[in-house]
Amino acid sequence: MSGLIEIKEQIKRIYIRNEVFITPILKFVLALIVFGTVNGQIGYYEKIDSPVIVLILALLSSFLPLVVTSLIAGLMILLHLFGLAMECALVAGVVMLLMFILYLRLVPKEAVVVLLTPVLFMLKVPYLIPIVMGLVGTPLSVVSVSFGVVLAYIIEFANENATTITTLDDGNMISRIRFIVDGMLGNRTMFITVIAFAITVVLVYTLRRRSDDYIWTIATIAGAVCDALILLICDLVMGLQFSIPGIILGSILAVVVGIVLQFFVFHLDYEKTENLQFEDDDYYYYVKAVPKVSVEPPKRTVKRINSAQSGSAQRPQPAARRPQSQSQAQGRSQAGKTVHTANGTTKTMRK
Repeated sequence: MSGLIEIKEQIKRIYIRNEVFITPILKFVLALIVFGTVNGQIGYYEKIDSPVIVLILALLSSFLPLVVTSLIAGLMILLHLFGLAMECALVAGVVMLLMFILYLRLVPKEAVVVLLTPVLFMLKVPYLIPIVMGLVGTPLSVVSVSFGVVLAYIIEFANENATTITTLDDGNMISRIRFIVDGMLGNRTMFITVIAFAITVVLVYTLRRRSDDYIWTIATIAGAVCDALILLICDLVMGLQFSIPGIILGSILAVVVGIVLQFFVFHLDYEKTENLQFEDDDYYYYVKAVPKVSVEPPKRTVKRINSAQSGSAQRPQPAARRPQSQSQAQGRSQAGKTVHTANGTTKTMRK
């Protein structure tokens, strides 16, 4: 576990140091997945159904806020539905307009949730949304998740009834709109999904706000079980069109994603929990302090070896001069004495 914690801390440090470069890359990847999925699953408007268009829009989105990316994805959905039938785009546009007026104008950051929900439905993993939003969102996230589910079922209805919609009388717009609205209002699967996801978001949020040990793990598992039970029971009682293996596998995947999210966001060391008590003139305060799990990076010591100093250190030192004896000193002085001879010449005697 300590190795995983070190990896997490390294990832955080790398992201903090290179946030300017990493954030646009992540935005680009997210936009590429969203736009590519929308084009791949709908694809009724040929002018934007191109990998080049998807790549250009993803590159632009990497330098724009996520709200703008959500608006681009919503516009792409409307254009594809318009390519199928103008009435489909009209109904979806009304839903998006209500969504913006009632909610997203106040909480614009959750516009991403509204458009990621249809994408996850297209990828067959929609059960991640209520778990993740219960862990990191608020009770108001129920509204954004519900709008996303409605938008996802509008797209699914358009795909399943594309032939019927196109064969209806082109001149009778009212009949097409009535067919689409009646199909949506009579879709019990959509309403049950909205209810199940809303209950799951509220349950997960309520549990993860408690101070019990390992509460995020408990909230994740409880939310996945609750969501799966509601969908399975309604499928058995009402005869809906849910995929039972899809619900089970999707719930397991939601638990895994919730645990991974907890590891990066809310990883605590419950063995070092401290319960503290304070008081003042009016209140007693009971505080439960749980430290976050963290591992200090290994300290590395670097030894520098200077080649010049080492060479001079290893160079042999000259031998010290031994003190001369008195006789040697006298001999040297005599050896260098000058002697005057009788014929007037001088001689220097050297040994």
